[in-house]
Amino acid sequence: MDVTWLGHGCFRLRGKNAAVITDPYPPAIGLRLPRQEADLLTISHDHDNHAYAQAVREGAYEIKGPGEYEVAGVSVIGFPTYHDSEKGAKRGRNTVYLIEIDDVSVCHLGDLGHPLDDTDAEIVSSVDVLLVPVGGRTAINAVEAAEVVRQLEPRFVVPMHYAVPGLKVQLDGVERFLKEMAVTASEPQPKLSVQATSSSEWETKVVVLEPKAEPR
Repeated sequence: MDVTWLGHGCFRLRGKNAAVITDPYPPAIGLRLPRQEADLLTISHDHDNHAYAQAVREGAYEIKGPGEYEVAGVSVIGFPTYHDSEKGAKRGRNTVYLIEIDDVSVCHLGDLGHPLDDTDAEIVSSVDVLLVPVGGRTAINAVEAAEVVRQLEPRFVVPMHYAVPGLKVQLDGVERFLKEMAVTASEPQPKLSVQATSSSEWETKVVVLEPKAEPR
């Protein structure tokens, strides 16, 4: 299963028989997102920068909130969280998605604004790939993101929702998160390819992906 970062909170998860797009964004944020083909579309919250469904061609099954779903052989569990640390009082709700494709589990945290409680953390613990916002401002910051990573202990961590060239949204860069994770910055990778594993023993690896989007 391949994970490709399309910029901001948007990823393409491509398995053998299905593809998922997460949190597509509009041109107004300063990046150009090419039109996407997908079987499923997940939207973590209603903010325009994460819910631009027009970027995905018609026919994709759209998931916009908590629940359990099975589409095209892909399993999705969405559970409710908040966009801030005050139970949604500032920015409302956020949905975290646990997506399973080809026996590989991926957790997309959306614009999570707080640490996960024990119940939610147990659902997501030992996930294969964790997609975590690290740029602060409107979601968890680098320090909080590192805490969530330690809480969940995934196989792979992919930072998202941080400052990149052309992005007009005010966010911090990825460097602080890498420092918090004691990782030396390396050349961003074009994609992350993950195979299913039966092992429950691993050391979490941070993978920085290059955004497959161009400044407008």
